[in-house]
Amino acid sequence: MKLPVHFYKPLAIGAPQPLRELPVRPERMIHFFPPHIEKIRSKAPETAKQCDVMCGNLEDAIPIESKDAARAGFIDLLSKHDFGDTAMWVRINALNSPWVLDDLEQIIKHVGNKVDVIMIPKVEGPWDIHFVDQYVSLLEAKYNITKPILLHALLETAQGVTNVEAICGASPRMHGLSLGPADLAASRGMKTTRVGGGHPGYGVLVDEEEGKPTRAFYQQDLWHYTIARMVDAAVAHGLHSFYGPFGDLKDEAACEAQFRNAFLMGCSGAWSLAPNQIAIAKRVFSPDVKEVLFAKRILDAMPDGSGVATIDGKMQDDATWKQAKVIVDLARLVARRDPELAAAYGW
Repeated sequence: MKLPVHFYKPLAIGAPQPLRELPVRPERMIHFFPPHIEKIRSKAPETAKQCDVMCGNLEDAIPIESKDAARAGFIDLLSKHDFGDTAMWVRINALNSPWVLDDLEQIIKHVGNKVDVIMIPKVEGPWDIHFVDQYVSLLEAKYNITKPILLHALLETAQGVTNVEAICGASPRMHGLSLGPADLAASRGMKTTRVGGGHPGYGVLVDEEEGKPTRAFYQQDLWHYTIARMVDAAVAHGLHSFYGPFGDLKDEAACEAQFRNAFLMGCSGAWSLAPNQIAIAKRVFSPDVKEVLFAKRILDAMPDGSGVATIDGKMQDDATWKQAKVIVDLARLVARRDPELAAAYGW
């Protein structure tokens, strides 16, 4: 195990110094796009204005014959455009694939100073992070990259979930985690073909009631345990956690419900696979206006977080002050990118 005194040292001579704190920015949605499709790529600069994060996808959903084109398209897009405050991520191919080394080298060589985060599929343990960390450090040094590129791990296997704490603590490059429900379902042997969301067969029956011939059935959330475990591991290491893809693009109500569950449990954002999901993520992961205004009143009544205050008949103490601060801090981040919400929040 690496000693703490060496944890923040660059892994290659000439590589940039690792960050000690993550950049502070809203990340309500990570919007995926296929860089090999010219029509979509041409719209990316305009789409980016609506997004907190744009992620070029090189892995799943990219045909084998289009892998090289997707990589080239991503490099071409970043070479020609400045995306301002919108973070630019890339999901590389899996570490056991024939494309991953070229993904890393070509992207860092040509647009390494414009890439904020590299998303790594199917991370199984800290050894996967160690490999990418070392290789990225060498490439950063070789191609004179001035800011460290962060790493984001996808939890898509049972082994990855089992090792989630070690994954979070594997490198100072770690940005956070995303839940990959489809691959994880396959890894676990779950009996579902849905990409995220609930399942009509997974639920609980209420107790029998006299006079009622049938018992009500309530569908449950398949991903509650995994999201909670992911959030705990991420927060303990100062990282961010995200709900991944929701595959039924037309079922906006179910998508919103799944996103809201993740938001309430502590996730920073979720993936969006189509323009309609951008709006859903923006709506869900932006704090409610009434909650923000009430939270501000708590902070105003208890400026240093000590003591007790009563607001609208409800007792507030240091614990509720901490809750209020979480909401207000997030609202400040969101307000930077959304003038309408900034005004509604009172800033």
